[in-house]
Amino acid sequence: MDYKDTLNLPETNFPMRGNLPKREPQWVAQWEENKVYEAIRAASKGRPKFILHDGPPYANGDIHIGHAINKILKDIIIKSRGMSGFDAPYVPGWDCHGMPIEIQIEKQYGKHLPVAEVQAKARAYAYEQVERQRKDFKRLGVLGDWSNPYLTMNYSNEANEIRALSGLIDKGYIFRGLKPVNWCFDCQSALAEAEVEYKDKEDPAIDVAFTFAEKDKLAQAFGLDKVEDGAIVIWTTTPWTVPSNQALNAHPDLDYVLVELNEALPTGKLLLLAKDRYQACLEQWKLEGKVIATTKGEKLAGIQFHHPLSKANEGYARLSPIFLADYVTIDAGTGIVHSAPAYGVEDFLSCKTNGIHDDQIINPVMGNGQYASSLPLFGGLSIWEANPKIIEALKLAGTLLQVKNLKHSYMHCWRHKTPVIYRATSQWFAGMDVKPNDGSGTLREKALKAVDETSFFPSWGRARLHAMISNRPDWTLSRQRQWGVPMAFFVHKETGELHPRTTELLEQIAQRVEKEGIEAWQKIEPSDLLPAEEAAVYEKNRDTLDVWFDSGATHYTVMGGKDHACQGSHSDILAWPADLYLEGSDQHRGWFHSSLLTSSMLFGQAPYKALLTHGFVVDGEGRKMSKSLGNVIAPQKVSDTLGAEIIRLWTASTDYSGELSISDQILKRVVESYRRIRNTLYFLLGNLSDFDASKDLIPVEKLLEVDQFALVFTKAMQDQVLANYEKFEFHPAVSRLQIFCSEDLGAFYLDILKDRLYTSGKDSLARRSAQTALYYITMTMVKLIAPILSFTAEEAWGEMRQTFLKNTPLAHTITIFTELFEQVPNIVNADSLENKWRRILTIRALLNKELENKRSEGLIGSSLQAEVQITVNAEDMAILSSLGEDLRFVFIVSKVTLKQADTTEPLFEVIASAEKKCDRCWHYTADVGHNHEHPDICGRCDSNLHGDGEIRQYA
Repeated sequence: MDYKDTLNLPETNFPMRGNLPKREPQWVAQWEENKVYEAIRAASKGRPKFILHDGPPYANGDIHIGHAINKILKDIIIKSRGMSGFDAPYVPGWDCHGMPIEIQIEKQYGKHLPVAEVQAKARAYAYEQVERQRKDFKRLGVLGDWSNPYLTMNYSNEANEIRALSGLIDKGYIFRGLKPVNWCFDCQSALAEAEVEYKDKEDPAIDVAFTFAEKDKLAQAFGLDKVEDGAIVIWTTTPWTVPSNQALNAHPDLDYVLVELNEALPTGKLLLLAKDRYQACLEQWKLEGKVIATTKGEKLAGIQFHHPLSKANEGYARLSPIFLADYVTIDAGTGIVHSAPAYGVEDFLSCKTNGIHDDQIINPVMGNGQYASSLPLFGGLSIWEANPKIIEALKLAGTLLQVKNLKHSYMHCWRHKTPVIYRATSQWFAGMDVKPNDGSGTLREKALKAVDETSFFPSWGRARLHAMISNRPDWTLSRQRQWGVPMAFFVHKETGELHPRTTELLEQIAQRVEKEGIEAWQKIEPSDLLPAEEAAVYEKNRDTLDVWFDSGATHYTVMGGKDHACQGSHSDILAWPADLYLEGSDQHRGWFHSSLLTSSMLFGQAPYKALLTHGFVVDGEGRKMSKSLGNVIAPQKVSDTLGAEIIRLWTASTDYSGELSISDQILKRVVESYRRIRNTLYFLLGNLSDFDASKDLIPVEKLLEVDQFALVFTKAMQDQVLANYEKFEFHPAVSRLQIFCSEDLGAFYLDILKDRLYTSGKDSLARRSAQTALYYITMTMVKLIAPILSFTAEEAWGEMRQTFLKNTPLAHTITIFTELFEQVPNIVNADSLENKWRRILTIRALLNKELENKRSEGLIGSSLQAEVQITVNAEDMAILSSLGEDLRFVFIVSKVTLKQADTTEPLFEVIASAEKKCDRCWHYTADVGHNHEHPDICGRCDSNLHGDGEIRQYA
């Protein structure tokens, strides 16, 4: 007869092939239909909260692989925390205002649209983008409150943002002033620090002479009787700033020299330079001369020099004094720095410190990058067009010593990829070093303290954010755009001062915005809220808030802030502060940063307890993703070809603390890893098809010894994985799960279990013991992989509910994500069992090598054809002999004899069995055919089929 029909072979509806691209969308639809997220919320009610506040992606364009990593990491954390016993809601969000959307509207409909039309079209466009991105995020298997996300353009959020701004004004952090800010000519607006990137740019570097105007004072500074004609020299890579020069900077502690040239220049025979730079400068300019006097920089303070274009046009007939400044260096240039306060932060601070008032600052560059028409010689030109003309004018004036092109790192707009300048404009600022009205610490002090109190993953994030806060300038809050939350102030037409009832007025405006959105501000006139006499002298502020304020204030507008300071859009679900913010490493200067500053101003602490950052995606060769390189891997395409599960597994198995490498080859390896895990599940589920957990579970103390050991190493594995989840370390968790599948189970436990599962009596203790262990292993493993391989775990859970869980309460659950991680039973003598079986596994590995050698030599075919004599020392003898006849099942051979001797390592003698092979279990034994009615099977199989069944004690 065909004895295959008598075996307990595995059966399952869980397919070996996942067919992920086709089946995953069905799970997404089923999760929505079954309201799985809502079921998780209900199951989690009353548990301790774990809050991961979502950093909002920008609502523009399709999601890319970086988005996928970000959302998947968040999803893994939310699910693992939920299954660890927390109430872990996930409220996704979107950043909806700002320049990129406004630019899209300009591209589609042209510029100069009425404000109301821009806002209406921008709002509609943002909703479309949110819907597209939401669909792709859900396709990745991310569970969340997708039907009720937070949008920064929701009316309530816009209103609360105005209230947050009001709070900052009330506390005294906000001021208006003239100051150089990052300015993009294409955006025609100020940029935040996070919106500036650095790229190489080639510019003309020029050395320019400012002729002596106060020779008597110079002579006194250098201890000379008199000084002849000459010039002080500066070096700059921005010729376009020279027309706006108002001062020169020297370092008070540096030595400066007067050099007498062998041949006079148009500016005279003397040059004033830093002592440590004069020789290099003379060589560069191909001049010769000698030092005739030396002085300290501090003695030059206040001495004035003629503007280098004074001879070119009387409009430049002004003097530039020397101001002392510690930021002057001597690594390049001349040791003297030219100062145009409208176009440099340090220049501005230096000139302001030395008494130049805002209305005295020369600021001819307009918002579009052109000089005002009133600027002599260069009016109407763009600054880049003007560069060569300025150089030519300096040459004609005799004040140009040298010009050469220089490639250097320069600021660019991250949207337009065009050069950015510092430009002094009247803006609203949050002061980093302003003492608030309550006399508490400055914003910088509070933010730095908050950084020290925050946990960082990885830890280097702390130093990075600390340095950024330590060195950052005041935060420019205002933008000159239309699609943004208004800085809804009334300012005095003459003084520019805020209305004295600003906070009260802001609340009235916020109430209107709550009903109509930011569009309400466009309709408000001063006379609507102010008495007639005030309305006549106050006007509406037209600025909008920096979009980083939008997202940075969501801890207030969405979470509700400290002590429920605000009725945030989701404050009933979330809690403040968040346990975790998670974003890409660029957000140290972006969302982490703006959130920290707004929260420090409002509440004196960070809105988060911990920050986690992930790196950027590169290809297999370490190159950034680029359409021109053709190395872009779109998550949508991977989902449609391999399955989103593969992106999830790749994300989890990659060390996200650095760059994440992805390529088709890398994804192929991930697919193989996935198959190993899925094949393990296929085996586990197949061998539990006739098991009923409601009545077939064996008490752990009655399990066979190897089954108890299986629970010991399963629990150890789970402890490791859960510890990894706790620390947000997912790649070691994946690695441990893969080792569990391939080595602990595949190469050992499941390998030796097949004989007992397939050949023992269906309801025998031996088989039910094995199945009980498999039950706990399956429950443990499916739950552990669920945060990462969510589709696969949900599919396996569905099969489990219909088979071995069908008569338990778990049969009625609609998702695995309402469950907690499995409680693996404790084994009483776990440590001694672990030690014993680890030694058995060591000996087994040595024997397997020997068996493989014999197989290579052609002595045996399968290992079951072997009979083995093992010589061991007394300690190993006690361990191996304790298994009795069951030892052969552990070693998967047909016969084992033991011999004791004084040996350190076991010795093996392997022979091919001379006995007949059982047609049913494939063991070679002397009792094959002992029952004449069943001549082709062994006594053990005969007993299992027709008698009381074999007795197994250990394996």
